[in-house]
Amino acid sequence: MRVSRRNVLRGSTAALGAVALPAWAVPRRSGALQVLPLLDAAGPFPLPAHQAFPGVDDGDWARAERVDPGAFGPDDVWRPAFRCFAVRRPGGRVTLVDTGVGPAGSPASGWAPTPGELPARLARAGIGITDVEAVVLTHLHSDHYGWSVLPDGAPVFPAARYLVQRVEVSGLPADDPARSYVVEPLRGAGLLAEVDGRCRVRGRGGALTLVPTPGHTPGHQSVLVEGGREEVWITGDVLVHAVQLVAPGTAYRYEADPGQARRSRLALLASARRRRASLATCHLHRPFVTVG
Repeated sequence: MRVSRRNVLRGSTAALGAVALPAWAVPRRSGALQVLPLLDAAGPFPLPAHQAFPGVDDGDWARAERVDPGAFGPDDVWRPAFRCFAVRRPGGRVTLVDTGVGPAGSPASGWAPTPGELPARLARAGIGITDVEAVVLTHLHSDHYGWSVLPDGAPVFPAARYLVQRVEVSGLPADDPARSYVVEPLRGAGLLAEVDGRCRVRGRGGALTLVPTPGHTPGHQSVLVEGGREEVWITGDVLVHAVQLVAPGTAYRYEADPGQARRSRLALLASARRRRASLATCHLHRPFVTVG
């Protein structure tokens, strides 16, 4: 049976029904800009925590559990969230940062705990598919691009430009599923916008700056939201677990370049501390955290 945008999005939206907006969905503001967390999925990761983050001492694990207790399951289970963010401008236009694990049949569905619910989350937040004018992909791992297209290649957000670092695309191995699943369909639809380095996107109510934060992948980028005195860093996978917040030198097994990832993490945390910015996190159970 052919997968259609209408059927997949209708089914996902119906899944939430009339449930009230939960506490984790409360947005953070930066002036006139609204940063809204959208939980696509949550559940156990295939790899135990001590294997995903080797060499962490007991004290740092205890500190991390105090910061994000929901990430800790029994028997060394790591339970990450899989979260996207919508930055809504005055008038309702939206930039979406990452698109989660995606529907059944997406590349992440072979290992993610559940199919994603991003379209339902958007609907509950009053955001229509065509309200999304831009999609920023922090990087091209399968739990961050899943709702960019459907399994048949149809773009989920046909009115949006999809912004990704050029080096992220060029660095993909020839057999990486990101090429066939998301890059080629978006390029074919004329929606893929490859950027080089730091890129400031201005609009009504403030600005979003795409900032290269390589290491997790070669072209990883984070997003600085500047709409007023309070700023927000949307971190992507600069940090994927609270242990990397309390002990920033901690390496994650799936970082392409752990040394560069550490430097990017330390620089972002220092900037957030200096600017008194909030961190909007993709995988912690707390969508927003601050650094002291």
